[in-house]
Amino acid sequence: MGALTPAALRKRIASGDLDPVYLLAGDDEHEKRALAAALADTIDEGLRAFNTDRFHGGDAGLDDVLAAARIVPVMAPRRIVVVVRAERMLQPAKESEAARRALDALADYLAAPPAETTLVLAASGLDERRRIVKQLRAGAVVVRCGVPDDAAGARRWAGARLEEAGRKAEKAAVGLLSELCGRDAGRLRSAVDRLLLFADAGDTITAAHVREALGPSAPPATDDWAVARAIEQGATGRALRELGMVLDAGAVPYMVLGQLAWVARTKLAAARVAPAIEAVFRTDLALKQSGGEPRLLLERLVVDLCGVAAAGRSRRRA
Repeated sequence: MGALTPAALRKRIASGDLDPVYLLAGDDEHEKRALAAALADTIDEGLRAFNTDRFHGGDAGLDDVLAAARIVPVMAPRRIVVVVRAERMLQPAKESEAARRALDALADYLAAPPAETTLVLAASGLDERRRIVKQLRAGAVVVRCGVPDDAAGARRWAGARLEEAGRKAEKAAVGLLSELCGRDAGRLRSAVDRLLLFADAGDTITAAHVREALGPSAPPATDDWAVARAIEQGATGRALRELGMVLDAGAVPYMVLGQLAWVARTKLAAARVAPAIEAVFRTDLALKQSGGEPRLLLERLVVDLCGVAAAGRSRRRA
C-alpha cells in the first residue's frame, strides 16, 4: 500500500485521513512510540478508553489483536489498535500449528481490513524473507522509523529532532553530533536527549555543548567507579560522559543501576538519601516496564543524583 515518512504520517494524522493498517518499522523506538501515541490520540479523550487497545508482542497473541481490531467502535468513527514489539508475534520463537493459523488469520485480515479500525504494528528486525512480512509490506502503509542511510540524512534527522523539541542548534553542532554518533537511530536519539538535558533551556546548542555533553570520540573508560565519583561530586557533565563510555563498552543497564543505587544509599548526605532512592526506584520500574530507552533512563537518573549530591554539598558548606 505504499510508504510514508514519519513527517508525512504526522500530516496525515493531522488531517484525520488514516489508513487501515500501518507498519512502523525500523530501529528508532522513540519515533515508533510517538507515532503510535499520536494515532491513538486521534480518538476523542472521553471515548479513548472504549476505542483504543494496546498490546505487547511478548504478552499477547495475534488472535487477541485481531479480535480487538474487529470490534465496532463505540460512539466514534474509528478504533485504534496498537501492537508494540510486534516482531515477537510476526516471528514467533517456536513454530507451531497455532502460530501458523494466527499468521494466516493476519494475512486474511490484511486482505480485507475493516474500514473503521486502524491497526498499528510497531516492529523491528523483521525477516524480509518471511511470507507474512511480504504480505504486511503489500497490505500496510509502511513508515520507516530510523535514520537515513547517508551522513547528510543523519544530520537532517538530528536537526529535525532538536527542532521538534523547540531548540535551536548551530549547523556545526548538528554536524559534530552526527559525526560522533554515526547513523544509529538509538545512539543519535540518546545523544539528542542528553543534549537537551545538558544545555540550558533557551541556549542555542553549539559544538561546544556537543563536545561537553558527549565527550570526545575516545576509547571506553576502564575505571568502573568513575561515574560514582562524579555523582558524589555533583559533576553532572563528567558523570554523563563517564556513563556514556561505560554503556558504550557494553555494560548491562541493570548492573549500572545497581551501582547507582549503591551510590544513592551510601555516598549521599543522609538528608538527601530519600529523594535519591525514590529516583532509583522510578528508574528501576521504568526499566522493568520498558518505559523508555535504558540509556536515557540511566542518564536521567544520573542527572537527578548529581542534583541531589550538589544540593547536599551546598548545604554542608552553608
